[in-house]
Amino acid sequence: MPVSDKVFFQGHSGQQLAARLDRPDGSVRAVALLAHCFTCSKDIPAARRIASALTARGVAVLRFDFTGLGHSEGEFANTNFSSNVQDLLCAARYLADQGLPAQLLIGHSLGGAAVIKAAPEIETVRAVVTIGAPSDPAHVSQHFQSDIDQIHEQGSADVLLAGRPFQISRQFLLDIEQASLKEALSGLGAALLVLHSPIDQTVDINNAAEIFGYAKHPKSFVTLDSADHLISRESDAAYIAELIAAWSQRYLRPAIAEQAKATPEAPEGVVRVRSAAPGGFEQQVSIDTRHTLTVDEPVSVGGRDAGPTPYQLLSASLGACTAMTIQMVARRRQWSLENVSVDVTHNKVHAATCEQCTTTEPPVDVFERHIHLQGPLSEEQRQALLVIADKCPVHRTLHQSSTIHTQLIGEN
Repeated sequence: MPVSDKVFFQGHSGQQLAARLDRPDGSVRAVALLAHCFTCSKDIPAARRIASALTARGVAVLRFDFTGLGHSEGEFANTNFSSNVQDLLCAARYLADQGLPAQLLIGHSLGGAAVIKAAPEIETVRAVVTIGAPSDPAHVSQHFQSDIDQIHEQGSADVLLAGRPFQISRQFLLDIEQASLKEALSGLGAALLVLHSPIDQTVDINNAAEIFGYAKHPKSFVTLDSADHLISRESDAAYIAELIAAWSQRYLRPAIAEQAKATPEAPEGVVRVRSAAPGGFEQQVSIDTRHTLTVDEPVSVGGRDAGPTPYQLLSASLGACTAMTIQMVARRRQWSLENVSVDVTHNKVHAATCEQCTTTEPPVDVFERHIHLQGPLSEEQRQALLVIADKCPVHRTLHQSSTIHTQLIGEN
């Protein structure tokens, strides 16, 4: 099952920002950073539903509350658009420190403007998605147009936004008036997907046209038909997540490849293993310059379950080698073996309970191997292949003593 962890990280002013890190069940295909709409929170239905749908497709999602909103510390009155952008950069650094560099930025409404502004400053970003975003951050002032004169004259004013009171200051107005997305869009350095509803009553769809016009290729635009600005319907959120997952796959593959190469390619004949997640157990494995894989531990012991455990890999090696050896011999003898499967389990057993163990030092490792042969084989042939199974190289290595030479290499 996907996991949603409560996490905290330091925002632009040193305050603790509350977040949710939604992880998929299994390996992580990509990592997304989601910015919520103006005066909203990470827990609004649209954010939760989009994150849930993306994790089901292998994308981990970090959604957080901007300073002064939701469960984050700080005062909203002291924030502005620029501080939101700085909070996004802090969130990206937090993900990088966890070994989960953000490759995909998703922003809803003003959050969409913020991810556009932040994207050029995050090296790992390969794709950006905006949902109902304004082309000019100053657009949000329309929500409190009647209060603007008072804000300028008195320095601040309490305004109602979505039925809730918020203090808007003069510095907030000055900040959004000076903010511009044109330069950020022209230098985005990432693919852009613009999602907008033609009936959006909060941010007119003309904003989407302007964003699309400012941006360079690769860029895409998809209309959200009958969706409202807050994406309040579950079906609309699911549709958006499907669009993002399908569209971004084209652009995130290079980022995944680069992440795998964070472990320098091992030379021919070498299996190289390198820690991939600070604070966890995840390991990136590079084999003979051609293959990569992830090894991890279960969540129950502090891992993320991002890949098989070391002992599961050992069991897999025994099973694979057994199957290959049986197939090789059957083909050489032209026997009618159609398929072979091997089930392997591993346990540690006290020597006294192990009938076939030669060591007297408890506990010992016991591998249970169940071989399934398919095809019109005679009983004599089946028994002969069973004997062959014990001759597989990995079986011999595990059954016999091995010597391991270890050296410490590299800098202090």
